[in-house]
Amino acid sequence: MPRDRSIRSVLIIGSGPIVIGQACEFDYSGSQAARSLREEGIEVTLINSNPATIMTDNVTADNIYLKPLTKKSVREILEKHNIDAVLPTMGGQTALNLAIDCDKAGIWDHYGVKIIGVDINAIETTEDREKFRLKMHELGVNVCKGETATSFLQGKEIAQEIGFPLVIRPSYTLGGSGGGFVHSYDEFEKALTHGLHTSPIHEVLIEQSILGWKEYEVELIRDNVGNIIIICSIENFDPMGVHTGDSITVAPAMTLPDTVYQEMRNLSKKMINGIGKFAGGCNVQFAVNPENDEIIGIEINPRVSRSSALASKATGYPIAKIAAKLAIGYNLDELKNAITGTTSAFFEPAIDYTIVKIPRWNFDKFQGSDRKLGLSMKSVGEAMGIGRNFQEALQKACQSLEIKRNGLGADGKELKKQEEILYSLENPSWNRLFHIYDAFKLGIPFKTIEKLTKIDKWFLSQIEELILLENEIEKYSIETIPAQLLRTAKEKGYADRQLGHLMKCWESEVYKKRKELGINRVYKLVDTCAAEFEAQTPYYYSTFDQENESHSSDKKKIIVLGSGPNRIGQGIEFDYSCVHGILAAKECGYETIMINCNPETVSTDFDIADKLYFEPVFWEHIYDIIEHEKPEGVIVQLGGQTALKLAEKLEKYGVKIIGTSFEALDLAEDRGSFSTLLKDNDIPYPKFGVAEDAETALELSKELGFPLLVRPSYVLGGQSMKIVINEQELESHIIDILKKIPGNKVLLDHFLDGAIEAEADAICDGENVYIIGVMQHIEPAGIHSGDSYAVLPPYNLGDLVVQQIETYTKKIALELKTVGLINIQYAIKDDKVYVIEANPRASRTVPFICKAYDEPYVNYAVKVMLGEKKVTDFKFNPKKKGYAIKEPVFSFAKFPNVNKELGPEMKSTGEAIYFIDDLMDDYFMKIYSERNLYLSR
Repeated sequence: MPRDRSIRSVLIIGSGPIVIGQACEFDYSGSQAARSLREEGIEVTLINSNPATIMTDNVTADNIYLKPLTKKSVREILEKHNIDAVLPTMGGQTALNLAIDCDKAGIWDHYGVKIIGVDINAIETTEDREKFRLKMHELGVNVCKGETATSFLQGKEIAQEIGFPLVIRPSYTLGGSGGGFVHSYDEFEKALTHGLHTSPIHEVLIEQSILGWKEYEVELIRDNVGNIIIICSIENFDPMGVHTGDSITVAPAMTLPDTVYQEMRNLSKKMINGIGKFAGGCNVQFAVNPENDEIIGIEINPRVSRSSALASKATGYPIAKIAAKLAIGYNLDELKNAITGTTSAFFEPAIDYTIVKIPRWNFDKFQGSDRKLGLSMKSVGEAMGIGRNFQEALQKACQSLEIKRNGLGADGKELKKQEEILYSLENPSWNRLFHIYDAFKLGIPFKTIEKLTKIDKWFLSQIEELILLENEIEKYSIETIPAQLLRTAKEKGYADRQLGHLMKCWESEVYKKRKELGINRVYKLVDTCAAEFEAQTPYYYSTFDQENESHSSDKKKIIVLGSGPNRIGQGIEFDYSCVHGILAAKECGYETIMINCNPETVSTDFDIADKLYFEPVFWEHIYDIIEHEKPEGVIVQLGGQTALKLAEKLEKYGVKIIGTSFEALDLAEDRGSFSTLLKDNDIPYPKFGVAEDAETALELSKELGFPLLVRPSYVLGGQSMKIVINEQELESHIIDILKKIPGNKVLLDHFLDGAIEAEADAICDGENVYIIGVMQHIEPAGIHSGDSYAVLPPYNLGDLVVQQIETYTKKIALELKTVGLINIQYAIKDDKVYVIEANPRASRTVPFICKAYDEPYVNYAVKVMLGEKKVTDFKFNPKKKGYAIKEPVFSFAKFPNVNKELGPEMKSTGEAIYFIDDLMDDYFMKIYSERNLYLSR
């Protein structure tokens, strides 16, 4: 049937602040859905409390409401706008829960709003473990033996009946929160109590354990008349027992016999049809017994999910875009030119490459956390590699993680001891993949590795094959290696840096050798249909082959380096800046090229940049793209520390850095040079010193005086930053830093105890400076700025202090020859302003200020960076009304036993924005008193 013309205005509910289990994949889906609906002439209203996203930007929707995700907020919107329908499937569990609450309260009925894209009954069936189990029995789908419990006593009785080992899964939770495997009665009581408390409806499913079975996902789309297409199959590298968000996943499924796959397809269709009649995306999870191929249904998500983002980027099929159009009445065969530009959306993607997704964890931020992976998701982000084979995709995903790995192995990392490796193989943690490599390297038998990990032997044999290849390469030098062997290594994803390690030569020598031999990287299309017919919305990945499908144009072009996988300290706010950078460069007439490897983000969407290279933000890949495209220059200051770290290499290779020069970026990072700059300009700063060992640090401490703020240079999110109060603490922390980051310099600053902290963001063109905002932290200095509540504009800094901040900001921006954005952090003590640090790049706070003042500052800054505009060319008109509060959000619930005390190392995973009219507001008074009471303890 054609589009429902009665729907002229749609409300999209967002997912709120980023937490573990619900991250920026919903910024991608919400943004894509909004663009899809606006293509149809529909007015889009959007509610979300997250200021760091593109989703909450004016480029996305007609009406943006940065409000708490509550029934009260929804009512306020419905009073102001004539909303015809609500689309709650693009905002994860948060949006669905709010839609259900509003439905139960009769809000949608009262305002005459249709719920589209979802069946509330289907949600209740899939989220309520008992209803799901009963429905699957009714449909003839095998499920684990189990029952639900709503009390402690009932839970004990069920456990006694099923027997151990078993699994506890709380109903209506996010990212597997509160779930876990229980192997004995001793563990059971504690796990049951925790599960009941975690569930918002005080209900848990207790079922038999299928630990070690193989795990698969099927991503589907169904339209209004029941047409169903399978977007792709996804296989979990890790067996059952590791949450799929924490598992390495591969698409398409690699070890699935066709007979079992066909049965899985049929079951997934039966399941989606059986739970309700809705049009949109759906994800179904299965477990398969490796002994006899028995299939068990695990879970259904009748909405756009974390896996939908991965499946979209893996296949090029824009699930959120199509799901939004189906929600307003279209059927798949009616959506002409929606994807390929030449066919309808009614086809199943065919892919002639392999995808590997590897999660990214931040356990170092949660000291004392249980690093063992299980049913409760713990990763904060993910990276995706695309290759012609599994090994190439795996190595590229490893290169994308930014954990100082050049690939799976061959990077000089010390092998762990055998007993440590054996424990890791059986008890999965973030580094088990690398320990499997180490196990083969140490000669641990294949069968032992298979028995301990329960990972399919095909995957293990792929890793073993890499070890055998490395052993062969090590027999040669760069002068003697056969051309075919070098080509084989490149085809299997080895970086030049890895091969240099194996042949004891420089990375540059490997690069030169392969160029001489004609072993060149080429680029292939991700085009949804394996080149069966021409696609108009493709993007590219690299491989070592003959035909190059990426043709470089003669247009003036710009490359933007993305921020890689999400992690604490570098989140979605940098993707926001990258997207605006792309849009601004387009407005200036440039062909825009994006390089990024994060499948969850808007920057890697198919229709943002003119050209997307889905590649690691890793030197070798970037340089080959630069050589191929020959851009006017590269923008590094929007992609956080990831992109910034590549500035030196770009400078060395003669690649133009757009905006602030490498020299200025480096000067800001070099504390010695930067302090000289401050001293020459009569700008106060805390006394500091630089040490390379514990002995020097102890000598410096006598001169600087305790307390000291101690941190490594060139790090992100306050990594390994600590306030020390005596020599013993100082020595211990220095040794710890140098163990984690060998060869790094350590900075020691005299800590201004009890100081107020503030920060300023500005745009500079080298001659003129415009300060976009000054924010004051509610917590005193010592709490990382990313973990602090911050108020825009300042709430009690005197005019003299604000004047000093503005004067110093302008002076520093000009002295650093900044071209673009700059963020400067300050400490104020006794009305004297001290500079803590300067970052001449996009900061975490820029999107927040853009939303608070409703001005496109990143757009302006990029036009300045490109030399298209001066700061004085813009008519700044910030909407300054009341105050905006940045509220940090934490994911401590995933790590119940960790130290939750805040300090100089960042721990928050996301943020919300809250607007108040004046400082007498109850919210502000509550936060102010709570934070200061907390810190005084």
